[in-house]
Amino acid sequence: MRFLPAPANTGIRFRRVDLDGQPEIEALVDHVGETARSTTLAKGNIRIHTVEHVLATFAGLGVDNAIVELDANEPPIGDGSAREYTRLVETAGLEAQDAVREPVGVSEPVEVQAGETLIAIFPHDRFKISCTSSDRQGRHTQFFSVELSPETWRADLADARTFCFYEEIEALIRGGLIKGGTLENAVVIRDDAVLTTEPLRYPEEFVRHKILDIVGDLSLLGRPLRGHVVAVRPSHGANCELARRIQARLQKPLVAAQAFTPPPEPPPPAAETGGTRPSEIVRDGCRLEAAQVMQVLPHRYPFLMVDRVLSIDGAHIVGQKNITSNEPCFQGHFPGHPIFPGVLQLEAIAQVAGILTLQRAECANKLAYFMSAESVKWRKPVRPGDTLVIDVTLTKSRGKIGKAKGVCLVNGETVSEAEVTFMMIDR
Repeated sequence: MRFLPAPANTGIRFRRVDLDGQPEIEALVDHVGETARSTTLAKGNIRIHTVEHVLATFAGLGVDNAIVELDANEPPIGDGSAREYTRLVETAGLEAQDAVREPVGVSEPVEVQAGETLIAIFPHDRFKISCTSSDRQGRHTQFFSVELSPETWRADLADARTFCFYEEIEALIRGGLIKGGTLENAVVIRDDAVLTTEPLRYPEEFVRHKILDIVGDLSLLGRPLRGHVVAVRPSHGANCELARRIQARLQKPLVAAQAFTPPPEPPPPAAETGGTRPSEIVRDGCRLEAAQVMQVLPHRYPFLMVDRVLSIDGAHIVGQKNITSNEPCFQGHFPGHPIFPGVLQLEAIAQVAGILTLQRAECANKLAYFMSAESVKWRKPVRPGDTLVIDVTLTKSRGKIGKAKGVCLVNGETVSEAEVTFMMIDR
């Protein structure tokens, strides 16, 4: 891994030098792909795992613009802390740039709660984090509070190492995680014992590392943050969801201003224009609201499983469905205990994938037939009031056959996933 300087307004970008074309992913919350045990950035078929420690280093030291070159899909883990990354930045030195540095602030509290995890941000003139960390049994409960600055980053956070509980290790290995994990780069907690190759670096090293992760995840807003973050048993999923909600709040004034402008002229009827082709609606960088989704997909109530499309980037698309108590499936699934069926989550993945496929001119007047689903996993129940985020990457689109890998998330946590295959046929 190499850190390179970048011009003003570049932001933080990860560059995969081991892949053709050296593709880049901007470190923005819109590009978060997975948040299980670490934060993964995704763009098209490109993935970069465990970016939070690098991002926390840049945020802690006040670095706004840099290129991170990697020859693999994950930064070197070092000793499990951000110590080595901090040394690299300080060895290179920092340079002030001419562009204005505009921080992000909040004017009212923003909160995310998922199970026993709570994270919220309150108005504050600097960036402060107060965090409580513990496991489900309340072991090793720790609290720490700090105002972030380059000085407090170096002294209080950068050296805090990642940790896990001994009973989690087997499940993590089965899930393909911590393949390079050793006591050289992580602290293991077994009952009341702490397994490590050296003494703890701070009395509250575990909670300080949780704060380090929060700093990295919230830096995905792309601008310095101002506010007091209060967290209880935080997770990467909740951290990134808080970043999304802050971002949504920042966009509210623009939406309100637009509400006072005269409405646009209604488009001419489809009969006069020959109809709008899906390829004219579905483009990189665009968002689709409900009316545009229905121009692209042939599905209608009660089987339209996409309310809007949040982002489109190459072969990657993110859709959304708001699960309400009025869903017709809840009449029988199950009375008094409504659960959104897993097969409908599969259908949502297929429909979102179909939107990308239908942008091709040759597929404009076709239907996508669901053919098969593989590697299907349902992890958590989805209930009324949940917002289902459908994250899909198109892995194959050749001729009449399309394949995609999809993940459904609620509050940043995976609730289901599958690989789907579908065929395009004439309407």
